[in-house]
Amino acid sequence: MSPSDLVPDGGSHLLIGGKLTPGGGGVFTTANPATGETLGYAANADAADMDAAIAAARTAFDTTDWSRDPGFRATCLRQLRDALRSHLEDLREITIAEAGAPRMLTSGPQLEGPVGDLGYFADLAENYAWETDLGIASPMGIKSSRLLRREPIGVVGAITPWNFPHQINFAKLGPALAAGTTVVLKPAPDTPWCAAAVGRIIAEETDIPAGVVNIVTSDDHELGAQLVTDPRVDMISFTGSTRTGKAVMAAAAASLKKVFLELGGKSAFIVLDDADLAAAVSYAAFGVCVHAGQGCAISTRLLVPRTLHDQAVEAAARTLANIAPGDPAKPATVCGPVISERQLARVERYLDIARAEGGTIVTGGKRPDRVGGWFIEPTLITGLPNSSTVAQEEIFGPVLTVIPHDGDADAVRIANDSPYGLSGSVWGRDPERLRAVVAGVRTGTLSVNGGIWYSADAPFGGYKQSGIGREMGVLGFEEYTETKLIATGV
Repeated sequence: MSPSDLVPDGGSHLLIGGKLTPGGGGVFTTANPATGETLGYAANADAADMDAAIAAARTAFDTTDWSRDPGFRATCLRQLRDALRSHLEDLREITIAEAGAPRMLTSGPQLEGPVGDLGYFADLAENYAWETDLGIASPMGIKSSRLLRREPIGVVGAITPWNFPHQINFAKLGPALAAGTTVVLKPAPDTPWCAAAVGRIIAEETDIPAGVVNIVTSDDHELGAQLVTDPRVDMISFTGSTRTGKAVMAAAAASLKKVFLELGGKSAFIVLDDADLAAAVSYAAFGVCVHAGQGCAISTRLLVPRTLHDQAVEAAARTLANIAPGDPAKPATVCGPVISERQLARVERYLDIARAEGGTIVTGGKRPDRVGGWFIEPTLITGLPNSSTVAQEEIFGPVLTVIPHDGDADAVRIANDSPYGLSGSVWGRDPERLRAVVAGVRTGTLSVNGGIWYSADAPFGGYKQSGIGREMGVLGFEEYTETKLIATGV
């Protein structure tokens, strides 16, 4: 099966109630960010399609055994994982072309990693302690046997972004399906083919019952609002910007449905004065180039000792200057395009703001000399305080801002001086100092000396305006469950 087979007619199909169907709104175009050219077309759902998808998910949850049979759910998740693996090369080409994901990343978090993670959630469905005996107690003199039970929350509306489409889609589908919920997935309009291909595989190559997974692609953002406000939906799982996350939370309040939010970040990369400066700074600079900096957990504020500021800037500039943005289809490319012309303009606007506020663009800062596509050179900014716009707001491009600090406590203060608290890094040699800094930084994940926190069994999420709840791991799985306490008189 070729990519065009996985997304026939340009991927112009939805998955609703177990059937592949065209969108009531016709089709919309999807583009290749590396060339700026149209790739093809995707099904454009309308309000009636979304209504049908929600109804199908509600019916599947209320009338089938899906929610009550974890063994069957585990089998279906393994079927899905294995079917996806049989189409890896096709999915890889779709992901590179549509998301602009560098080929090297598709062997990890852009494709193969999250596909493999489905196996973790299959195992969890089978092995999780769905019931816990709390023993016998006599509250108010009434002898009672207590049982704590976890049950699936119901119908989940999942709304996902474009930057890591498979990772984020499967980070929601995996635990939600393992928990026994049914799902309506609305992927980003920038990457509809990635989701449509998965929908076809679910429909044609797994035993997942009709209505358990529904995939609704559309360029109409009002469909997301429809999903959030519909009373038949029990939970919204949203990944995206903090601004949109606030709107989702406010809209969901009308029906008091549960909301999981994984939002923005402006993570700090702290270099202590006993660290290997060249290694740490080069690592930080390389990190902001990966996938053109389009990752919410990428550390984009480089905090270095003031006495080593100039050396740090020199090392960072050297690394960034050696990473040219290029064709994501080539195996050696690290920094591909940004997703759209709109996103490219956003990055350039932030660079203009940095200059206007007195910052210096040490390297990069402009479009490379190439024809087609939405590329921006890896960029280093200096001369601005942590209160500056580019140090406080998420840019989502290959942009690193260097900020000096005056010791460990000052570095922690600067790192925490942000509305976000998603991730970060600390580099140093002294274990006691590292422990103190780690304890002081208020983020949901933290890398020490290059440690990798991403894993199927590791919860991911943030403090403050970086979100509510955790994704992945047991904690992420439990987000999709309700807790029921049963007391029986004895």
